[in-house]
Amino acid sequence: MKKITKYTLGLLVLALIAGSLFFKPIKFYAIKYANRFFSENTTPVDKRTNESIEVFDWSLRELEGETLNFEEFRGNVVLINFWATWCPPCIKEMPSLQDLYDSYGDRVTFLFIARDKERNVSRFMEKNGYALPVYFEDGITPQLFYNPRIPSTFIVSREGTVAMAKSGEYDWNSAEVRELLDSLLSEM
Repeated sequence: MKKITKYTLGLLVLALIAGSLFFKPIKFYAIKYANRFFSENTTPVDKRTNESIEVFDWSLRELEGETLNFEEFRGNVVLINFWATWCPPCIKEMPSLQDLYDSYGDRVTFLFIARDKERNVSRFMEKNGYALPVYFEDGITPQLFYNPRIPSTFIVSREGTVAMAKSGEYDWNSAEVRELLDSLLSEM
C-alpha cells in the first residue's frame, strides 16, 4: 500500500509541475519566483579573479545568423552577459548595459548571450529599442563562464583573465565598472 501511495503522490506532483508549465497564470508566477530564487542575490567574485581562459574555441551565432568564434576576440577587453527575455533581473539590468554599450561599444567587445528562443529575443530587442550585439551558443559554454544562474556577466581582460564576474542584477553603468573598463583598456 505504501508503494502505491508514494507512486501516486509522485505522479500527482509531476502532473502539477507539468500542468503549471502550460497553464499561463501559474506559469508566469512559477517562472517569476523560480527566477527570483536563483537570481535574487548578486554574487560578486573578486574584482580580478586571475582565472584565465585556456580554450578560446567557443562557437557563437549572431541574431542575424552569422557564425563566429570567440577566438576572434582574443586580445580584446570583452564583456559577456548571459540573459533571457523571461528573466526579470535580466530585463532590469538591460538599460544600464545599453548605456555602457553606448559609451564603450567601440572599445570593448560586448557579447550578449541569449538563453532564449531567437524570435523572443528579436521581438524583445525591437520592442524595447535595444541595439546590443546578441548571440546564441552553437556549442558548449566554456567551463570558466558556466553558471546556471542568469543574469551572469563576465569582464575579460586583453590577456584572457576574468577581471570581474557577477551573477544577478547589477548596475553595469556604475563608476566601479567604468573604472575597471578604463583600467583594462589602458593596459597594453
